Amino acid sequence: MLFFGAYAVMGPNGIFALGDYKRQIAQRDRQLNVLSAKRETLKNRVALLDPRHANPDMVDELVRKELNVTHPDEVIVPLR
Repeated sequence: MLFFGAYAVMGPNGIFALGDYKRQIAQRDRQLNVLSAKRETLKNRVALLDPRHANPDMVDELVRKELNVTHPDEVIVPLR
């Protein structure tokens, strides 16, 4: 009985491990919040690139970025 009692308190799933589990859960929650925010950002960018009604500014930004035809400090003024 003493062994089972000690194992329940100090074992890998015992009472002493409870604090570590709570810390890990808090850390995972923070990671989930960061990833959820990134996901929402990417979801918005995908919606702006929908082929049926693409946002011209987003398309222009991606084309310039992928083709390396702009500088980070460049200001683009459309001539329309």
